[in-house]
Amino acid sequence: MTIAAALVDAARKLAAVSETPRLDAELLMAHALSVSREALLLGRRDGAAPDAFAVLVERRCRHEPVAYITGSRAFWTIELAVTPAVLIPRPDSETLIEAAIDHFGARAPAHVLDLGTGSGALLLAALAQWPGARGLGVDASEAAVAVAQANAARLGLSARASIERGDWDAALAGTHDLVLCNPPYIATGEALSPDVARFEPASALFAGDDGLDDYRRIAPLLHLPKGGAACIEIGSSQAGAVSALFAAQGFATAVRKDLAGRDRCLVVTTL
Repeated sequence: MTIAAALVDAARKLAAVSETPRLDAELLMAHALSVSREALLLGRRDGAAPDAFAVLVERRCRHEPVAYITGSRAFWTIELAVTPAVLIPRPDSETLIEAAIDHFGARAPAHVLDLGTGSGALLLAALAQWPGARGLGVDASEAAVAVAQANAARLGLSARASIERGDWDAALAGTHDLVLCNPPYIATGEALSPDVARFEPASALFAGDDGLDDYRRIAPLLHLPKGGAACIEIGSSQAGAVSALFAAQGFATAVRKDLAGRDRCLVVTTL
């Protein structure tokens, strides 16, 4: 089967498990060919499809996320390695970087803290955005820390990014101009798609009966310098509840929507 025909066939199969079957097929084919998706789309597709492609498609048909199959995911301006030890970075989370850029304007944060850094996505995207900034990424998972450290090294950011295994309490005791956090915020027992439920780490997803446990931890510990900000990801129905937690600690809050128009980021600042 030619590459072109194999892509059509794969997209047909993947339509049962994916909202983006053609994109998934192209990413998997590019991975099988060891080329970028752009090179695949611009190149000839009349050659034979590699044998490995069918195996990758079958894995995706079993709901395994494309990012775990290929081992990489684009986020903001950077490309990250990902493994099942970390949550897959999503475009929705780029809303936090956008909010931080709008908050600081022509300024730049001197120091960035990323709570629950996972793959390092938020921290490394911020450091790529602001070449003069330094940052700390903290995660409770040793495996996640290893992934984030490797990403920092590959992106040439190790000199400015300290990534450590640790708890949020100690990290929040320091002084940080910008705090970024995509905490677990799904209520225990909430139904998830098979792609997420079967493959992504539960520790990065669930946060108690109402999904608010981690916000309750962060709010009383957060302190920001004048002009600083915390950009925290929230579930699309959580803006009111999470805002109230931070307002109770004396902070000002504003909600930023993602590209789909859903509440996605709570911007926390000093009054």
